[in-house]
Amino acid sequence: MSRRPLMAGNWKMNLTPAEAAEFARGLRGALLDLPAVDVAVFPTSLAIPAVLNELANTDVVVGGQDLHAEVKGAYTGNVSGEMLKSAGCGMALIGHSERRAYEGEAGEQLANKAKAALRAGLTPIFCVGESLDERESGRTLDIVLGQLADGLGWLTESALGKVVIAYEPVWAIGTGKVASPEQAQEVHAAIRAWVGNTWSAGAARSMRILYGGSVKPANVAGIMTQPDVDGALVGGAALKVDSFEAIVRFQES
Repeated sequence: MSRRPLMAGNWKMNLTPAEAAEFARGLRGALLDLPAVDVAVFPTSLAIPAVLNELANTDVVVGGQDLHAEVKGAYTGNVSGEMLKSAGCGMALIGHSERRAYEGEAGEQLANKAKAALRAGLTPIFCVGESLDERESGRTLDIVLGQLADGLGWLTESALGKVVIAYEPVWAIGTGKVASPEQAQEVHAAIRAWVGNTWSAGAARSMRILYGGSVKPANVAGIMTQPDVDGALVGGAALKVDSFEAIVRFQES
């Protein structure tokens, strides 16, 4: 089965609404002739309306960087999946390594967030990855597959088909380091095998698995040559139109 690549730009805590709107206008112009690649951007919650306005009537999906597990309630500072959906979002990041590290998110909490995204009609991008200590001690696959089992193991195969997985080694995020294409492929292949063993071979073949971790125009083509890498979750390089466009157009380089 041929899996359509997905290039997703996580803007993190960057760009005011005005700056995000300006960026989105530039992106719209740069991607008028979008190649056979799906594209998504994840602004801050405050910037989502401005970005959606600029990207209206394009194929670029706008998503939320996080969501709360509940529909509504006394959860100061949080945003629900239903709120993201009603604003016009189509995706949500779940369990990004920075939220795991800085907010202590894990296990059942992230499983509930994935449920919430699906409940709201959003596509979850469920993020997993190991620290440098965990890699150096040979525990990469145990950590990554454990995070997947905790967060997604409850899914039916039908629900799983609405999920994207992102492997982002913590040691490669914002550090300038990047997993070699072979290192990325090893983990992606293990994730796909886990999906096959947990659900079915068909589910494994159709699962899109993104790589995240200092992806740049200079290294994206090599990463994308790997058979089990289906796209990228891009951080810093997604904050400039020209570099993100080059990543989206990796097949043209």
